[in-house]
Amino acid sequence: MTVWNPDLIRQYGGPGARYTSYPAATRFHEEVSLGDVQRSVAAGNRAHRNLSLYCHIPFCASVCYYCACNRVITANRERALPYIAHLKTEIRQKAALIDRQRPVVQMHWGGGTPTFLSDAQITELVYELARYFHLLEDDRGDYAIEIDPRTVDRARLGLLRGLGFNRLSLGVQDLDPRVQQAVNRVQPVAMIRRVFEDARAFDFHSINADLIYGLPWQSETSLAHSLEQLIALRPERISLYNYAHLPARFKIQRQIPERTLPSPEEKLAMLVRAGGMLQEAGYELIGMDHFALPDDDLARARREGTLHRNFQGYTLHGDADLIGFGVSAISDLHDLYAQAPKRIEDWQDSVTKGDWPLERGYLLNRDDRLRRWVIIGFLCQLRLDLAEFRQVWGVDFVDYFNDVLPQLAVFEKQGLIAMQDSALVITDAGRLVARALVMPFDNHRDPTAGERFSRII
Repeated sequence: MTVWNPDLIRQYGGPGARYTSYPAATRFHEEVSLGDVQRSVAAGNRAHRNLSLYCHIPFCASVCYYCACNRVITANRERALPYIAHLKTEIRQKAALIDRQRPVVQMHWGGGTPTFLSDAQITELVYELARYFHLLEDDRGDYAIEIDPRTVDRARLGLLRGLGFNRLSLGVQDLDPRVQQAVNRVQPVAMIRRVFEDARAFDFHSINADLIYGLPWQSETSLAHSLEQLIALRPERISLYNYAHLPARFKIQRQIPERTLPSPEEKLAMLVRAGGMLQEAGYELIGMDHFALPDDDLARARREGTLHRNFQGYTLHGDADLIGFGVSAISDLHDLYAQAPKRIEDWQDSVTKGDWPLERGYLLNRDDRLRRWVIIGFLCQLRLDLAEFRQVWGVDFVDYFNDVLPQLAVFEKQGLIAMQDSALVITDAGRLVARALVMPFDNHRDPTAGERFSRII
């Protein structure tokens, strides 16, 4: 069981990349080309790699003051009509480049609020995707959608399940009425409970609930009370995120007076208590901010060594090419990251021209791929087999990472990593700060870019 050591968190809990990609998205640049995209897509076709689809729906009916997402705030549902039209065009254009036989093993709709769309619009988009991509019809795929509990009822959840979605992610954030009022996201406990009950009735495979610590008026006691109420609902997965207050970058956060925010020491106490509560309730720390019940697919994948990370977070499908749709969406094409424009107008212009929407990205060289293999594998499997490294990459680990060895020796002395047979292993103590333990392998780290990343923990 992980020990929630506050001294360790103080030492290693500073800013760092989340490693949903390597290199991190902060290293993307504008020198990638449509030719690079076409070559990477063609390589995926030849290898017949599985597919993962991501759809970005940026609209929200109201703003949450903590939010740092790429979103459009509007109560006018008509604003979504031209966006959906362009999204359908983008689906058709990208599908024309991709082998229709490649199965879609994973799909995720995020935002924004995907359930901002009407039932008819959601149905229309699912049908469009099914028309051009090989969606699995036997419920074997991992098809998830993020929902705002204020935008769904029993009938809508039934529609989502009927359309093939089998996983839900709920933005709970906090269950204290005063905190909810302060962040402009009022959703009573009874509403959350109703969503859980209805989702269970429709046999969704799993429910993920997001919580945030560090919000205005939160305290260690109030967060513990919110967590008690959430644990009672038994979501299969719980994500516990740190709120980063950056009003200079995200103007909406200026609605939150700094005097209402908990102190760093209070936030640390909140995290330590919450982590302990989750483990006592039977949740396993998957990594970083994510917890899961032992029989959940993520927990099983971690135990079996098949866990992976991509832009959707922890995933079971490390072999899949990720195709992103919508404004700012990122595609991960094995050796290429390709991100769409962040402004809706620029994205729409690119779609209208018939191009693969592309604003920036990154083409990985051999060293990048090698380091990604090490970093993502170490984070997900918590071990790095040095013999396997030599077999896969044809080089000796000690020779290749000679400059990293002194830092690894420090980690080993602190009991954060250990050598077991021919493998480096992250210990139970080290799991808490795993992101810090893989940072020495990151050849793209920029010490001056700290504020561009969230805290490690």
